[in-house]
Amino acid sequence: MIVRTTAGAIRGAVEGHVVRFSGIPYAAAPVGMARFAEPRDPAPWAGVRDALEPGPNAPQRVRAIPGLDAAALVGRGWRRGDDYLTLDVVMPADASPGDGARRPVMVFIHGGGFVVGSKDAPVQDGSSFARDGVVFIAINYRLGVDGFLPIPGIPTNLGLRDMIFALEWVRCNAAAFGGDAGNVTVIGESAGAMAIANLIASPLAKGKFRRAIVQSGHGAMTRDMDVAQRLVRKLAKVLRITPDEAGFRSLDPGDALLDGVENVSRPSARLDLRDAEGHEPVFGISRFVPVHGDDVLPLKPLEALKTGAGSEVDLLIGTNAEEMNLYFVPTGLKEKIGRLLATYVFHRVHPQARRLLKAYGMGKRGVKPGHAFTAAAHDLVFRWPARRFAEEHRGRTHVYEFAWRSPLFGGLGAAHAMELPFVFDTLDVVTGPEGLCGDAPPQALADRVHRIWVDFARDGSLPWGEFTRERRTVFQLEQGEAIQEPPFPIAPFLP
Repeated sequence: MIVRTTAGAIRGAVEGHVVRFSGIPYAAAPVGMARFAEPRDPAPWAGVRDALEPGPNAPQRVRAIPGLDAAALVGRGWRRGDDYLTLDVVMPADASPGDGARRPVMVFIHGGGFVVGSKDAPVQDGSSFARDGVVFIAINYRLGVDGFLPIPGIPTNLGLRDMIFALEWVRCNAAAFGGDAGNVTVIGESAGAMAIANLIASPLAKGKFRRAIVQSGHGAMTRDMDVAQRLVRKLAKVLRITPDEAGFRSLDPGDALLDGVENVSRPSARLDLRDAEGHEPVFGISRFVPVHGDDVLPLKPLEALKTGAGSEVDLLIGTNAEEMNLYFVPTGLKEKIGRLLATYVFHRVHPQARRLLKAYGMGKRGVKPGHAFTAAAHDLVFRWPARRFAEEHRGRTHVYEFAWRSPLFGGLGAAHAMELPFVFDTLDVVTGPEGLCGDAPPQALADRVHRIWVDFARDGSLPWGEFTRERRTVFQLEQGEAIQEPPFPIAPFLP
């Protein structure tokens, strides 16, 4: 099938009930002077351009998790090449370009801690959404140093700017694929969900989407500009360059730079990224995150919500019941960590570490230190900040919880990323002895969850009521019923 975009005609491949267009440039390649510049339109082309291969992605280095097929979740790492500000479109095969059918559009933003990942990870294949009548689009964006390091002399939050630019491409081109540019739902997981929470709060993204699905993310993981400068200076020292535009331009976005990113990302790196109140808003998960205090995020996202930012957006937000198990179960940390080390780790990210851990049973007879530590981490890093985002959002807001437990590693549980194959109906790529979901994940649950997401993208409908500060309605996806959820023990310890 051939479709004409604003830059030129492209050819996609028919795959059963869907048509796939891969590696479509939505912005010019970020090379040369464009490397640290705001995104701009790609050069138009003559004739028909094949859109049949995924193409390159952003420079990155993926870490292996022994016993887990991580490639299904984040892809196989860096596909080298300059022209990686691209997107894929998967559309129903029975659609005709420009047929006026006004199908709903979903735009997916991948996770990966703002340093790894791509649009091409198998678990997030959008074919099931296209099969069910949605025009599905997935994007790449700049990562790490190039996307999220506020280097003096260059525009900040370039990764977020890429996403906003891609959404403008969607507005201009959705109709060519049979999609409705006025019915766009942005969807993301982990760092992709954090990014979407930021876009909800950003004045530059206003009006570019109607609905948002925030999976295991929220708006609290942004840094003060001056705190983020500590990272700039530390990385520059490691790389032996000046901490400015000239210094970072002197290095290609390749292996030497990735070595430096790994160096400053180690837990042992001497780098204090706590704010003035003693909080590390990212809890050491990633050094590279968006910053607030610029034109993209003039305010912290929660503060922006309080002023009404994003009130026009319908929000579906939720978390998994045991998010941090992905980090603590395969490593054995959940069972092995002692009281002193658990307290030390939390002290590095929170000024009231002892009181916080005590609220989760630390020191109580019969409670293992690692279990108290892990339970507190679930709520501290993901679950409660997501509820806080829901509380402050002035528009229509719905909250879910995903609690199905994977048997991998003897009990990985409802860990981070566990909902993805159920949302995308891609259980086949995460099933097996090293699959995220183990040997026999329930297809019936995938059918239910996927249908909820499709219906929300179509017209905003959901089978449960809204979430407010006073009436805390949370839909339990596994049970298929809503509950009234009380505040968490972590509530007094977070803004």
